[in-house]
Amino acid sequence: MFGRSASPATAVGDRVYAIGDVHGRADLLEQMLAAIGQHSAKLSAAQRLHIIFIGDIIDRGPDSRKALEILDEARHRMPELLVLLGNHEEMLLRALAGDESTIRGWMRVGGAETVKSFGLEPLLEGEDAVPWVAALRRAVPTAWAEWIATWPLTARSGDYLFVHAGVRPGVPLKRQVRPHFLWGHEAFLEDTRDHGAVIVHGHTIFPEVDIRRNRIGIDTGAYGSNRLSAICLDGTDQTVITVSGD
Repeated sequence: MFGRSASPATAVGDRVYAIGDVHGRADLLEQMLAAIGQHSAKLSAAQRLHIIFIGDIIDRGPDSRKALEILDEARHRMPELLVLLGNHEEMLLRALAGDESTIRGWMRVGGAETVKSFGLEPLLEGEDAVPWVAALRRAVPTAWAEWIATWPLTARSGDYLFVHAGVRPGVPLKRQVRPHFLWGHEAFLEDTRDHGAVIVHGHTIFPEVDIRRNRIGIDTGAYGSNRLSAICLDGTDQTVITVSGD
């Protein structure tokens, strides 16, 4: 990957903004897009600009529907924008497919807030899931569901690999499996080995962006902390950007 004395770098000509877990904070999402625009405008023009959301756009926070709406609108005018799949979007897709066991678990980890933002009441214990799933399918625009299903698990630029949750240490990147990208691995956070790339990830909340030699954690718990964070990677430069709400 890179020598012990060297610094990781993006692919030549790439400037990448990676944004942590939004979790229904549409207000902070709008602020972050504006902050990135202002930050990039102050720099020399990049050959290639990439804006990567690290997954978990929905759940926990108050306005998942609005957050998806903002990104859906932005992607049509910003070809540089990419959204990776997070485990919370995975649960939404499974719910739309009628997976009842996933639905009931999802309600306990932020799904309740998401369905309320779409005008539905959460599925109650003992409630028949079949009509509820039908109502969810009516509430979530088909175009959005189809779009979310296309979100990739990873993105790469130079020495950096962008994933939602992490990787399984000791396993080559080409042999990693979907659950580790979406849900992480218990040994990932404290493992100091070279993973084959510097893993830029969300999923796990840190009080500040957590920059390690082999990974960078960018989830600062927006739904609870009122702080959404991102990192700008430009060659060997690393710049943290944070926006905050009331």
